[in-house]
Amino acid sequence: MHIPSVLDRLSYRYPSVLVDAVTRHEPGRRIVAVKNVTVSEEFFQGHFPGTPLMPGVLMIESLVQVATLLLSGLSAAGDRAWLRGVDKAKFRRQVVPGDRLQLEVVMGRRRRRIARATAVASVDGQIVAEAELVIAIEPRRGDAVSIALPAARTSGVSIHPTAIVHPDAEVGEGTVIGPYATVGPDVVLGQRCRIGASAVIDGHTTIGDDTEIYPFASVGMAPQDLKFRGEPTELVIGRQNVFREFVTIHRGTAGGGGVTSIGDHNLFMAYAHVAHDCHVGNATIFGNAATLGGHVRVEDFATISAYSGVHQFCRVGRHAFIGGYTVVTRDALPYARTVGNRARIYGVNTIGLARRGFSPELIDKLRRAYRHLVQHNTSRALELIEHDPTLAAPEVTYLVNFITSAHRGVILRRPSKRVEDLLEIE
Repeated sequence: MHIPSVLDRLSYRYPSVLVDAVTRHEPGRRIVAVKNVTVSEEFFQGHFPGTPLMPGVLMIESLVQVATLLLSGLSAAGDRAWLRGVDKAKFRRQVVPGDRLQLEVVMGRRRRRIARATAVASVDGQIVAEAELVIAIEPRRGDAVSIALPAARTSGVSIHPTAIVHPDAEVGEGTVIGPYATVGPDVVLGQRCRIGASAVIDGHTTIGDDTEIYPFASVGMAPQDLKFRGEPTELVIGRQNVFREFVTIHRGTAGGGGVTSIGDHNLFMAYAHVAHDCHVGNATIFGNAATLGGHVRVEDFATISAYSGVHQFCRVGRHAFIGGYTVVTRDALPYARTVGNRARIYGVNTIGLARRGFSPELIDKLRRAYRHLVQHNTSRALELIEHDPTLAAPEVTYLVNFITSAHRGVILRRPSKRVEDLLEIE
């Protein structure tokens, strides 16, 4: 085995070849190699002056190179390997110049283009580092589509050669999948979707037509719920949604109905998060890092501004505006501006309603309804609203129903300023 030529199939190799010799090779199963750690290694220069140590990341790199040697006989000629993940890494003692590393890699289960391996580094029989490696096999350029997807599903589809698309995934016509993106076996992508570099889509996830998922977004992963035991649950996403960088959307749990759902024409800015069993309507806007706890319902045309958080089981009403850095622990009322930590109500969302075509007469009715709500206790305010014929409108009725159906209560705390001033500010 000529080590440098085989390691040319590793997609990266820094800073140099970190394997000196192979002492045992059981093709497809196990390999043992050695690395002599000398003080002349370039990574020691300037690293921990006076007490040179081999960095742990380079021990992992050594093990990855050995794993690549083992994989060389299991993949087609010209395929390349790259490190996709490191699990359960442990560093048990320091490695210093003069040590002779023994590097042992045992191949684990392999699924098409993903291989797992158990890797152990030892010195004089004592384990110094161990980890489970996840290695991806990159097919030769030009082979990815035919390998990743059956021919019947590839019409008009563009898949980057480095993307990993499970053969059972369904990809709609005109969809583009970028470099290093991962699409799981139970994913259904609609037509003309765009999946950015290094995005991950997994689980029982259905995504509608013309949806854009930007680089590093994570869609359809398992919920962050300690009660989740791997049961089959879903994420259903509608059409023409935009998920910007690092957005995370989790599928549902059995205890919450099993489905997380998102409607059409929504914008999720970078780092936004939608937890398990949430239901998001249509035409909503999530600012940067806006976060929903589990079981939250966000209704149509709501806006949740940057760095705001909505507590689990809360609702955000239709056309609601949640200001930046707001903490919502009760239902956020429709048509209103809710701002602050803890959140307080700042009158009607006049600007947003006007932009969406609400007439001045209807906005005035909503403002007068909110005047009752902030001037009286809730029961008295609802009575006054329901018995005032000048407030008759479907939107006012919806507001009343929203309040009376709230299980966690609604946000009606006022800011410290006078109510009359509050209701006049636009």
